Amino acid sequence: MSFQKPVFVSLSPNTEKDDISLAFKVLFKFHKEENKKTEELERELKDYLNVKNLLSFNSGRSALMGILYSFNIQKDDEVLIQAFTCNAAINPIIERGARPIFVDIDNTLNIDPIDLERKITSNTKAVIIQHTFGWPAQIKKIVEICKRNQLVLIEDTAHSLGAEYEGKLCGTFGDASFFSFGRDKIISSVFGGAAMIKDESIFEKMKIFQKNISLPPKIWTLQQILHPILTNYIVLPSYKLNQYFGRIVIGFFHKISLLSKAVYKKEKMALIPSVFPKKMPSPLSLLALNQIKKIERFNEHRRKISEIYYKNIDKKLFIPVFPEKGLEKKPVFMRYPVLVNSGTDDILKKMRNHNIYLNDGWRKSPIVPLDTDLEKVHYVLGSCPRAEKIANRIINLPTHINVSENKAIKIVKLLNECIKN
Repeated sequence: MSFQKPVFVSLSPNTEKDDISLAFKVLFKFHKEENKKTEELERELKDYLNVKNLLSFNSGRSALMGILYSFNIQKDDEVLIQAFTCNAAINPIIERGARPIFVDIDNTLNIDPIDLERKITSNTKAVIIQHTFGWPAQIKKIVEICKRNQLVLIEDTAHSLGAEYEGKLCGTFGDASFFSFGRDKIISSVFGGAAMIKDESIFEKMKIFQKNISLPPKIWTLQQILHPILTNYIVLPSYKLNQYFGRIVIGFFHKISLLSKAVYKKEKMALIPSVFPKKMPSPLSLLALNQIKKIERFNEHRRKISEIYYKNIDKKLFIPVFPEKGLEKKPVFMRYPVLVNSGTDDILKKMRNHNIYLNDGWRKSPIVPLDTDLEKVHYVLGSCPRAEKIANRIINLPTHINVSENKAIKIVKLLNECIKN
């Protein structure tokens, strides 16, 4: 029952034929940089979110850098952020001279309000909540905690564009929020992001921040335009021939800088690469605009695929992280996480033998990717035991538009068989 065509959690999974065709068109025009498409993207996002103040950037981390600057987060300030997060959300805090303080997670992989309150000090200035894999955090409780302690609430909506809590979109509850259009996010322009700030006077500061940064180098923009093209026409077919050949091909493209990595080597050492913070280039805005038109279809598809996983997973062998129904929550399931009691390496190896690649990097460490230097990002092992335990037990299943309902049934059946054998 192995798949002929490889199935990935990442590697530009959202791209459809029209996205690839558009990437080709943009490729031949990308040197004609203009701001019109970026302004159009900002208008579309403001309309979708029903917010007034939003600016685009070349990544979610650039957007977060703009937010931290605008709220004057500075040396020795403490910013509370959950464990089981990406170093890209931590490094902007460190870059400001502030200190990330890690909070443990609840059973839905989101920040735990009880541990959050416990870790607030007189130096705490802000809280970042993540809405992990598109499942809304305990927003009401966290808003109350932040108001009571006069803390800035920042929503990391990189995983959750389109998710709702009591009919209101994630990313509209906090004082600020940032979004990512990375290669494996809800919508994708390979790199890209946006930031929202409610307060007009603080938003004016972010306008100054954005005005004073430049566009990324054109070679960097070219790398992102090439990603959906090379991934679909060369990388995935090479994995179809042989998984080791596939790794060699993508490694070669990285080595000759034809493709960029999702997380740079410097970021694993708590440093900010020179391509951040930058403005959003118009060619990538075009890719994002094409995807935002499809967001409702994408998210409804993710919900259907997640329901298939929930109904078909062997619950004696796997524990679904998210409940079947969200009650007041309407999640978007950027991934569908399940937990196992045994080690995950052997299961992922068996799934690779069936051409299913489930290692998305969100595993085996409370701060991802796995090879992030925990000391440099100020994480102390043992400080968030639930996050550490879950990181060692988690497997994330793909929910993107290129996983059909039939494929999802096959994936979950293979997963059940892999752990039994």
